[in-house]
Amino acid sequence: MFSALADKDFRWFFTGYLTSKLGSAMAPVAIAFAVLHTGVGPGGLGWVMAARIVPVVLLLLLGGVFADRLGGRRVMIASDLLRCAAQAAFGLLVLTGHATLTAMIVASVLSGVGEGVFSPSLQALIPRLIPAGPRGDANALLSVAVSGAGVAGPALGGMIAAVFGGATGPASVLFFDSASYAVSIVVLLRLAHVPQPEPGEGSTIIRDLREGWDEFRSRTWLWLTTVQFGFFNALVWAPYLVLGPVVAEHRLSGAGAWGLVLASNSAGAILGGLALLGRRPRRPFLVSLVAAFGYVFTPALLASSLPLPFVCAAAAVTGVGGAVGSALDTTVMQQRVPVEVLGRITAYQTLGAFALGPLGLVIAGPLGSAFGVAAFLAFGAVFQFATVALILAVPAVRRLDLEDTDLSEPSATVVETVIEPSPSGG
Repeated sequence: MFSALADKDFRWFFTGYLTSKLGSAMAPVAIAFAVLHTGVGPGGLGWVMAARIVPVVLLLLLGGVFADRLGGRRVMIASDLLRCAAQAAFGLLVLTGHATLTAMIVASVLSGVGEGVFSPSLQALIPRLIPAGPRGDANALLSVAVSGAGVAGPALGGMIAAVFGGATGPASVLFFDSASYAVSIVVLLRLAHVPQPEPGEGSTIIRDLREGWDEFRSRTWLWLTTVQFGFFNALVWAPYLVLGPVVAEHRLSGAGAWGLVLASNSAGAILGGLALLGRRPRRPFLVSLVAAFGYVFTPALLASSLPLPFVCAAAAVTGVGGAVGSALDTTVMQQRVPVEVLGRITAYQTLGAFALGPLGLVIAGPLGSAFGVAAFLAFGAVFQFATVALILAVPAVRRLDLEDTDLSEPSATVVETVIEPSPSGG
């Protein structure tokens, strides 16, 4: 069941990844308290949050190029170094009373730059880190790590901020987040026998991006599901995040109810990831698409008149479907995309999937007011069901698992670099 953890390199990586994800999940609570503590108000908090998101979107494609040129591990180390320094500086600004709005925006931009180049590198690293056999378990465990951190992180961050109070509480959480990136850096430096790309002939960034785009658009199953996920984020998930609290306030007894819905979703995601361990579906891509039907349940139940326990159950089903679909889709990507372009293709996929998300967040409120909150949420549920069903009807998608192509192993252009652990390491 835990075959991936039998690999020493993956055990180290999983430890560092889980630690950094826990710190990252704690940070938003601390940042919110820290920014509001300075007196800049909700408007200032919005600027600080946007300052992190914008670089993530803008740098995804460049991060994909660097991941394929330099190897995911190297880029991830650079990313974690930047985020470690940014969060430490943010915490120091808050602790010393020098957290002006401009300074906090700069710290958030630096953190966003690190995050933007990190995501494609994670996909590019895994096929080089662990063999194809246990790779499905590895992706399931990483999904569990993200979901588990999503449950524990905000609660732990809020508790630390409340216990210490004042500026010390948020600063302490930010320092913990910085330290979590330091742990990840140490782990990445220790990884042994990680293949690295061999320096190739001179190539421009534009040429690399064009090559990645050609690889991306040549795969119908990939660009089609990316387009669907992009509209899903705008028309299903963004309204869920914006209008769900409205439903909770008016029908489900308030903020506490919404917290239970979110917790149920995270708990379902953990269960979904754990359920995948030790299992290798014969048709993983088909299963990942069927799992996407899970996203129908939460908006549908929020749009209904059913009480909170039913909505929480729906959120748990959504969490299970999301975790199963994400882990299997990632495994299929790592199997069917050449490792030499995996970073760039991941960047295109991520950009396409989330580009419409901010627009969806902006229009959810006005459209909910115009058409009715329940009606708009119900539309999202119907949209998700219909679009997933249409994708399943496409032959190139439905038959993908019947093909035997496996491009997950590094080609002859990859050389192996052995990094010896430092004598002082644990």
